[in-house]
Amino acid sequence: MEQSDSKQMKPLRRFNFWKWTIISVIFRIILIYFSQNLNFSTRPEVSTPVTSLRRLSEGYWLKQLSMSPYAGSMYHGSPLLLAVLGPLTVNKIAGLPSHILCSLVSVVADVFSAMLIRALGQHLQLRLKSFQLSGLFKQSELLPSGDIAALVYLWNPLTLVTCVGFNTTPVENFFIILSIYGASARLAPLAAFGWTIASHLSLYPSVLIVPVILLLGYGPDSPPRKLSLQRETVKGMHKGSNDGYPEQNYVINQLPPPTLSWRPVLSFILWTSIWTSYILILCAVSMKDHRGLPEMFRKSYGFILTVKDLSPNIGVLWYFFAEVFDFFRNFFLIVFHVNILFMIFPLAIRLNHRPIFLAFVYVAISSMLKSYPSVGDSALYLSLLALFANELAEMDYSFFLFCGYVGVSLLSPVMHNLWIWRGTGNANFYFATAMAYACFQIILIVESVSAMLNHDRKIQKLCTQQTIELKDRKIQ
Repeated sequence: MEQSDSKQMKPLRRFNFWKWTIISVIFRIILIYFSQNLNFSTRPEVSTPVTSLRRLSEGYWLKQLSMSPYAGSMYHGSPLLLAVLGPLTVNKIAGLPSHILCSLVSVVADVFSAMLIRALGQHLQLRLKSFQLSGLFKQSELLPSGDIAALVYLWNPLTLVTCVGFNTTPVENFFIILSIYGASARLAPLAAFGWTIASHLSLYPSVLIVPVILLLGYGPDSPPRKLSLQRETVKGMHKGSNDGYPEQNYVINQLPPPTLSWRPVLSFILWTSIWTSYILILCAVSMKDHRGLPEMFRKSYGFILTVKDLSPNIGVLWYFFAEVFDFFRNFFLIVFHVNILFMIFPLAIRLNHRPIFLAFVYVAISSMLKSYPSVGDSALYLSLLALFANELAEMDYSFFLFCGYVGVSLLSPVMHNLWIWRGTGNANFYFATAMAYACFQIILIVESVSAMLNHDRKIQKLCTQQTIELKDRKIQ
């Protein structure tokens, strides 16, 4: 009876997932139809100077006039986006306006991103089942984390407003997820392609090279490697005993201790070199009449690193550099950017056995400290967090964080309106919501990492207890 019930539940779950996926696409199309009335594209929380398609449209017009796309002060993205998305911003195809065409590209990117997140969750689910320990995990209690994470990405209000907000963030998120999925599936060319494009578009995803290499070398997330060694010892002890107890009561589906596989890592490095060279050649050809690659680096990556545009956003850097003395500006630029680099290796050492979770942590930290953040960055790391619904079920302050994110999402446009349009507030009103948003992100990162480490300690404690029990039974 239990087997028949489980067989009936599987098609139902699949049907529910696809039903909600189709509804999310329809809902996006409805929002796109009313997008001009919603006017999300002008919101500083949604579109940034780096991701705005309105700025890309101006860069495309400049290039059409045989001028450098960086001649004005508007466009600061990749010249390759001008060739791919530029025509959609000014031309009609099949009678559809440009804003609808660009928003449909975002819809397609969101759907593909959700499918890749779902596949990531399935890889993690298989890994979790293979390391399943009796008394800690039960087959009936495991949540379909892939389906949950995919639906979180599709139905997150932050993802929805980003999709309708006329920007390139959905495309950037797609390539970030593609690189993580390619590494999880041990497809080095695909992982290298996704990582190269994502780093080329927005620079900050370059820190994901650490979890991508760990994924290729060790595979998806699993309990600590020293626990695998301990569980192998338990298995050997039990085989040598003659107490008659069945082995699966203590250890299920034993796996050997994971070892670093250098072949996919070296393949990734090779393919990364190939894709990077190819992209730089295309950019050089596109910019050959406009000062070449140095101009692209200075106007795109240099713009990101020097924080020249101090227009308000949900980050904390714009207000800080608007107030700091110019004499200290370069010093604090180094401090803010090096903060991200300082966290890479300590986190990689502590969470090297969980590379996908490590990728979530890196994305969250980058979203908090980057020069021009948007709510689309938060939509990405929140969906990656949902992949660990089983491991983080006992995370503290979940309801507090949920209320905090909702409160900031509602207060931010209100404070911006009071400051810019009504004149009854000032910049401190809006910056207060940005500070609160940063604090909630810090709490989320700290609590999620703490919950994951507590989960690993719980597994170690259970395995140690099983070892002691087997020793006692062997003595008896």
